[in-house]
Amino acid sequence: MISIRNVSFSYTGGEPPVWALRDVSLELEPGEFVAFLGPNGSGKSSLTRLLNGIELPTEGSILVEGDDTADPLAVPSIRRRVQIVFQNPENQQVGLTVGEDIAFGLSNIGWPQEDMQRRIRWALNAVRLDADEDRLVTQLSGGEKQKLALASVLALAPRCLILDEATSMLDPVSRKQFVETLHEVRREHPFTLIYITHHLEEVFEADRWVLFRQGGVQAVGKPAELWTQEELLSGCGLELPYPRRLALAVRKLGVPVSDSPGPEEWRKLLCASS
Repeated sequence: MISIRNVSFSYTGGEPPVWALRDVSLELEPGEFVAFLGPNGSGKSSLTRLLNGIELPTEGSILVEGDDTADPLAVPSIRRRVQIVFQNPENQQVGLTVGEDIAFGLSNIGWPQEDMQRRIRWALNAVRLDADEDRLVTQLSGGEKQKLALASVLALAPRCLILDEATSMLDPVSRKQFVETLHEVRREHPFTLIYITHHLEEVFEADRWVLFRQGGVQAVGKPAELWTQEELLSGCGLELPYPRRLALAVRKLGVPVSDSPGPEEWRKLLCASS
C-alpha cells in the first residue's frame, strides 16, 4: 500500500511558496490500477515524483508499505519497489545495446550475475520485444524503445509501476499495442499500476480514476461513475473518446445506447430509426 497523507509540495521553496500540490491525501492499494488524469501543471506528475523519493513533500508524508520516503535509509528499497517509466524513453536508456540497457538496472540492485542473462530474456519476452540483446538501442523504433524502457523496469520486479505519459510519443496503433502488452504482463505478474495519460481510451479498465486540477484532487471514483460527468472532465482538461461523446449525445435525445457503441450497434440504431 502507498499512503499519501496531507501532502503539499513546492518546487520553489520561496515565500510565499508556489504550490505544485496542495493537501493531497490518497490510499493506493496493492495490485490496483489507478489512472492519474488532468491537464498539464495540475500536479499529477509532481505527485509521482514524490512516490519513490525523487522529490520529498514540503508538507505531509508518503509511506510505501510503511516506509517513509523522507527516511534516507528507506529510499533505496522504496525506489526498487516503485519504478517509473517516463514520457521520453531515451531519457532512461543508458546502455548501447538492448541487453546492456536491461543489465544496467539489474547490476545496480545486485542481481546474481549467473541469472542475469535469463532475466534479460524474460523481460524482453514479457513485453513482446522482438530484438536481439546485442541490437543497438539507436536502431529501435519509438515503440520498441518504449517497450525496452518497460522491460528494463519490469526486470527489477517492482511492486508498483508508474507510467508517466509513457505512450504520448507513440502513434495510435503503437499506443494500443503498448497498452495491450502492459495488461498482458500484469495478468501474468501482478503489480500496482499508476498510469498518467491524456488518452482516456487507455484507462477505462482502471479500478479508479483520480482527477487533478490546480494542484489538488478534484474527484476520485470508478471510471463508470466519472466518465459521464462531462462538466467535471472538461474542468480537468479531459476529453472523452469520440464514440463515448457520441453515445452521451444520443442518450440525451432519449435513445438507449451502450457506453461505447461499435459500428454494428450504430447500424442497428440507424435501421430502427429509418
